Amino acid sequence: MIPPDANAAFVAAMEDVLEVYTRPHDPDFPVVCLDETSKQLIAETRVPIPVKPGHPARHDYEYERNGTANLFMMFAPLEGFRHVKVTDRHTALDYAQVLKELSDTHFPDAKKICLVQDNLNTHKPASLYEAFPPPKHAGWSKGSSGTIRPNMGVGWIWLNPNWAFCHPNAWAAASRTSRP
Repeated sequence: MIPPDANAAFVAAMEDVLEVYTRPHDPDFPVVCLDETSKQLIAETRVPIPVKPGHPARHDYEYERNGTANLFMMFAPLEGFRHVKVTDRHTALDYAQVLKELSDTHFPDAKKICLVQDNLNTHKPASLYEAFPPPKHAGWSKGSSGTIRPNMGVGWIWLNPNWAFCHPNAWAAASRTSRP
């Protein structure tokens, strides 16, 4: 039975994701979850008051805006792998570069990578064609076996909250660093 707040396409996509998550560990075919977020970069406008015995540190609510940064989160739970790539923006070319890094640097010995991601408009094979010349598409020739795109962008975070709790801190830490 389909939950009242979902639809058949959502349930079908979630079943695909659940099937991927129940696969046995195979380093030749790693399961990699990919998501992204934009973070505002801010600076303090006043010097914070340091902590004193009995008093926490105090920060003014005013801040200066210093632009934004895009964070790509790559997470392979069975491989013990997590990586955050910070970029100035999120375009099809940025997405293609992240896939190249994933394939060539982080999983160079994998035969295929099973990629779990959302349905964002840049998450398409066309991004690779736009960024790289055929036939290799920057090392992504090993392919992304069974790319799973759950509807509504709720893939890996929605399904396993234990994984998700680890990641907001990584996202926040990456957003506090300066852009590349």
